[in-house]
Amino acid sequence: MNGGERIIEGTIAAEGLRLDKALAEASDLSRERIKALLGEGRISLAGKAVSQASLKPAAGTPFTIRVPEAAPAEAEAQDIPLVIAYEDEHLIVIDKPAGLVVHPAAGNLDCTLVNALLHHCHGQLSGIGGVARPGIVHRIDKDTSGLLVVAKTDAAHEGLAKQFADHSIERAYLAIVGGQPIPPAGTVRGAIARSSANRKKMALVEDGRGKHAVTHYRTIEPLDGAALIECRLETGRTHQVRVHMASIGHALLGDPVYGRSPARLRPLLSRIGFARQALHAAVLGFTHPVTGAPVRCESALSDDMRELLVELHRSS
Repeated sequence: MNGGERIIEGTIAAEGLRLDKALAEASDLSRERIKALLGEGRISLAGKAVSQASLKPAAGTPFTIRVPEAAPAEAEAQDIPLVIAYEDEHLIVIDKPAGLVVHPAAGNLDCTLVNALLHHCHGQLSGIGGVARPGIVHRIDKDTSGLLVVAKTDAAHEGLAKQFADHSIERAYLAIVGGQPIPPAGTVRGAIARSSANRKKMALVEDGRGKHAVTHYRTIEPLDGAALIECRLETGRTHQVRVHMASIGHALLGDPVYGRSPARLRPLLSRIGFARQALHAAVLGFTHPVTGAPVRCESALSDDMRELLVELHRSS
């Protein structure tokens, strides 16, 4: 950071690419955002400011992008019911329903988990995440249900963040996937980064480009055209379970982004109105960052996923 800015530095990876495309592939920014920053004079090549998106710099040319810090509005406390799996003066573990956004962002400025936490905790949340994300140490997707931990104090936030960084957090997810994985248990390894074709998606990429990711899965119950599986995360990357299971041909049922559900199951999903990825954060375990005591929470499968299992049993 520099004066409230985020600095992105690197080198142009490939010859002959337009500057906006090359920088989008080398960062987490969209081509449209790159073009806007070029127009604001916030991008330089080899130390010189540039403004043309159509430039084709040579491979190896160093670049710098200065991204101005957003100034998010402070979230408002809202009386939204919460299911609490664990709570003390340092942290709180929430059992989040599917459909609840974790923190305010464009398009979801209220009715988020943060709004609910500000009410429940009377504003006493760690400030490390800033005014838009107070207390948020990690996230689960809007349409994923289950457990996540939130820090009330900065000491708890720092201790939990360290455990997430060194992958010592126990995390197990329950998922219903299309087809039956063969072998029924195994490990998926593959680096994950933002897709260069669709900036809203993550994708498997060559080693060295993305973030190392490892998912261990096992089949709990084979079903007719599907399977209930458990995924244990060795790492915690954005959309990790969804990307990894889709990569071996077993996308999560209902996932609107990473794979179509098997044709024979689509009428069933439509009939019961199941329109989200069938993913539930079922286990969250960690060392309490202040007391050192072990904390382990479990969450029963969400109602809509239980209904999906019942229907899959009936159709078998």
